[in-house]
Amino acid sequence: MDEASPASLTDLCLSLVSSKLELFCVKQADGSLCLRESLVFPQELADQLLCKMATEGLLNDGTVGIFRSCHQLRLRRACMRTARISAEAFHRALCPHRLLELDASRVNADLTISDIVHSLASSKELRESLQRLVLNGLTMTSLEEPSRRCFGALQGLRSLSVAHVDFYDSGLADVCTLPRLESLDISSTSVTNLTPLLGLRTRLRYLTMHQLKRLEMTTAQLLAVLSQLEGLQHLDISDDKQFTSDVARQLLEKPGILPSLVSLDVSGRKQVTDTAIRSFVEDRPGMTFVGLLATDAGFSDFLSGEGTLKVTGEANETQICEALRRYSEREGFVREALFHLFSLTHVMEKPRPDILKLVALGMKNHPSTLNVQLAASACVFNLTKQDLALGMPVRLLSTITQLLLEAMKTFPNHQQLQKNCLLSLCSDRILQEVPFNRFEAAKLVMQWLCNHEDQNMQRMAVAIISILAAKLSTEQTAQLGAELFIVKQQLLHIVRQKTSQTMVDATLKFTLSALWNLTDESPTTCRHFIENQGLELFIKVLESFPSESSIQQKVLGLLNNIAEVGELHSELMDQRFLNHISTLLHSPEVEVSYFAAGILAHLTSRGEGLWTLDLPLRSTLLEQLHAAIIKWPPPDCEMVAYRSFNPFFPLLECFHTPGVQLWAAWAMQHVCSKNAGRYCSMLLAEGGLQQLESVRSDPNTHKDVRTLADNILDSLQRHQARMGQLPPQHCHTLTHKERDAQ
Repeated sequence: MDEASPASLTDLCLSLVSSKLELFCVKQADGSLCLRESLVFPQELADQLLCKMATEGLLNDGTVGIFRSCHQLRLRRACMRTARISAEAFHRALCPHRLLELDASRVNADLTISDIVHSLASSKELRESLQRLVLNGLTMTSLEEPSRRCFGALQGLRSLSVAHVDFYDSGLADVCTLPRLESLDISSTSVTNLTPLLGLRTRLRYLTMHQLKRLEMTTAQLLAVLSQLEGLQHLDISDDKQFTSDVARQLLEKPGILPSLVSLDVSGRKQVTDTAIRSFVEDRPGMTFVGLLATDAGFSDFLSGEGTLKVTGEANETQICEALRRYSEREGFVREALFHLFSLTHVMEKPRPDILKLVALGMKNHPSTLNVQLAASACVFNLTKQDLALGMPVRLLSTITQLLLEAMKTFPNHQQLQKNCLLSLCSDRILQEVPFNRFEAAKLVMQWLCNHEDQNMQRMAVAIISILAAKLSTEQTAQLGAELFIVKQQLLHIVRQKTSQTMVDATLKFTLSALWNLTDESPTTCRHFIENQGLELFIKVLESFPSESSIQQKVLGLLNNIAEVGELHSELMDQRFLNHISTLLHSPEVEVSYFAAGILAHLTSRGEGLWTLDLPLRSTLLEQLHAAIIKWPPPDCEMVAYRSFNPFFPLLECFHTPGVQLWAAWAMQHVCSKNAGRYCSMLLAEGGLQQLESVRSDPNTHKDVRTLADNILDSLQRHQARMGQLPPQHCHTLTHKERDAQ
């Protein structure tokens, strides 16, 4: 399927052109854009560009100006759904083209059907060339403009859709005079009488009238009109379950009616039975589709939908998927289909990207409908839980994740919806591998955490935050800290609560990881941590869990972040605190000792002048630091991850404190030996080669430090030879550091 492959080159190029349109254009006196003369698009790409701009919300009075030139951009099948343009801009940009099709569904209310049709009719060419017109969800006329007949001039029109429009009997009478009209959709309009359809009795092939709530005809009168539409092949009289008419039953039982029919949709209608449907279909051997969702029919083998006869219904997976596919824009039917799909997804054991794609379509088309989003988000969790997410294409997971975030944003106070979305987001595959707006996700989850105290959901929320925070830029982390200061207080409250209960659980571990990552290279957040008595709390954590190395590692990792902020060093000059750090420096767990050493390295790196405690203590700690590092065995795996080596470079310049240099060099060697592809490239790009050569050549460098520097330089040389890299000055500089949230 498409989502399993990278985006096409055409789609990527169109996205780029759409988002950077000003680079390819000049601005006209009226503010509209015009393509530079040298640019001429193939006709098919012109149609695709218009659709892309509309889909991305980029089509407006200024940008639509590029389509005024029929030479550079020649439109034939124009889709401008949900565009925000004025009547004048529409007339000047779209009407010069010899259009075959126009879809202007759900454009802004200022652009009425009357505006569109009269602009189209003003062109002699368009009156003949335009064959398909879709105007769903528009306003018929402005309040100031009297209603008038306007469709009759479009003599070439073969297909017209005015669903969800304030379209009345007079409009229907006007439309039914069109000499070539074959397809008509008047769903959810205000039509009360279908008699004008008799003017199309020999030509009409497709008739869709879903949810005609204001119809005032009796069943007998309605069937009398339908029976005279001798060429009708596709009929949709579906409705929602509240409708009480028996028109479907009488239609199915009326002998000989609509003999050419190949498609009949009676979804949502009452008194529909399998027996009646089977008899109707068998009398018309050419039938290919029957719509039976939200009826009492569709449960027989004959109507399973597995063969050539496609069926929408709720009896099995095939019927439900067909319903989601055909009814993606019908809110009530999407909700109904998702409700039945949910019960099936409980037992699915294999990845089903085909079904997830249909769920995504329903979510996308009905973003503000709570019941749709609620059912869809529940289905998403069942379809992506545990290992099922591994079998889903990344592009599809990216789409579905963004839709979940939109649902969270739209319904912030609906607890079950928020829970569904959090359950789906709490997936290693999604959080680690799938591209989506992680900053927006972190904000939404953190806001949820501030407003809810459900213990199970709290655990998931902090788990999500801990992973997302590690993947944000320094600027984003700082922005989160500024906007959501209360969240850090909430996280500290969770730590305080768990510590008082001396309870080590997943919630505590994830909360510590979240705080660790939120303070990473974020001085403001580090300052907030200190101001909210975070240091005192974390000392208590260390005292409460003296044998929990996983807790110690996370606590020390965060305190490393604090120690990197020079202005906060005075807050860490606490004898009780340093006693704990000194003890943990000698931990048999390298991961614990490493972070304790990092704290000491940063605190002692600024020299004796800024050391506010006893100088003999500083000397003792430096000796212990050096002695501990040279005893560390190489860890089996990468125990820390960095986005930048910049915080280490000042430490390498501390020739008067070899222990400080040694810690920085050991850290560099560790990550470069475990992941040379990433870290050797990063070190070269950030100028680390020159830094290390300076350390190696300086006569004051301690032999232990020089040994590590030699090892790293050898690794860099091997990496350059293996990769054939350019010299470091040609590489782009990377920034920021991240640590694993595991």
